Amino acid sequence: MAVTDTELAAMHRALALAETVRGRTSPNPAVGAVVLTPAGELAGEGATAPAGGPHAEIRALAEAGDEARDSTAVVTLEPCAHTGRTGPCTEALRAAGVARVVYAVDDPTPAAAGGASVLREAGVDVVGGVEEHAAASGALRPWLHAVRTGRPFVTWKFAATLDGRVAAADSTSRWISSAPSRADAHLLRATVDAIVVGSGTVLADDPQLTARLGETLADQQPLRVVLDRRHRVHDGRVLDSAAETLILDTAVPRFALKALFDRGVRHVLLEGGPTLAGAFLEDHCVDEVVAYLAPLLLGAGPNALGEAGIGTLVDAAVLEVESVSRTGNDVKVVARPRWAEQATEE
Repeated sequence: MAVTDTELAAMHRALALAETVRGRTSPNPAVGAVVLTPAGELAGEGATAPAGGPHAEIRALAEAGDEARDSTAVVTLEPCAHTGRTGPCTEALRAAGVARVVYAVDDPTPAAAGGASVLREAGVDVVGGVEEHAAASGALRPWLHAVRTGRPFVTWKFAATLDGRVAAADSTSRWISSAPSRADAHLLRATVDAIVVGSGTVLADDPQLTARLGETLADQQPLRVVLDRRHRVHDGRVLDSAAETLILDTAVPRFALKALFDRGVRHVLLEGGPTLAGAFLEDHCVDEVVAYLAPLLLGAGPNALGEAGIGTLVDAAVLEVESVSRTGNDVKVVARPRWAEQATEE
């Protein structure tokens, strides 16, 4: 069944609302919802609250109040049909008297799926698949990947010169990227659940691994994760009180990612050095690459990527470039390995 232009515009608004809560809802998905009156006017809107709080539909219905009766609810994810820490959204929609539900993506989780059928059986008009690609490649992408694969979505972020060096031969690395690139990277940190590095990065650079917006810490900080199989990290800024830190006694990416998934982490930002990046890539545990390329040439120094189990050109990790933009004097490239797309579609 077709949707109206007003409903399509409401879906675009719901997608924008979902973006405002990226990195704040795990293990729940980042969802946006809009409630329209029968005349097509905005009655209420909302996005998913942090885990344990109301889902997007509940917040939108609360804002709509009595105007929710005979309304249309537009949601980026199929309303859930199960009781977790909160009640099922399908029941809330039905109780509010919503007449029509338009949603983007089917819920792939066995416990919560089937909301569309529940609503139809209750006499609600339901249309799914509206702006599905936009929703699945937006704020929902990490969560969808995680629930389908059983491990968090991994974004590998690095800054390098045009010849691929992350530091000079004398180990100096501050600052390869420009101030706008570093600010953009902090915005990225603010949208993930965890930042992962190896013990070597901690010992060499003493990073704090926090998300800063300007000169201040972001309201919500990602979990700081150090892979330290040899128990070398005993102090440093990564252990300060600015955010929670988890030290994992493993160097195996899949073990680490399983442990993080079990803690509710759905999106990981990989910021380790070339050795750790190579290990993640070799295990096909990189789902997105964000590269800040500075207009510099060094000719020597460590590369962005270490040994990754690739011995010949035909085995290279093929990337699909999603976007290329400027951040200051740098070029920002966002790309995805082809295997990541295949895993998400399974």
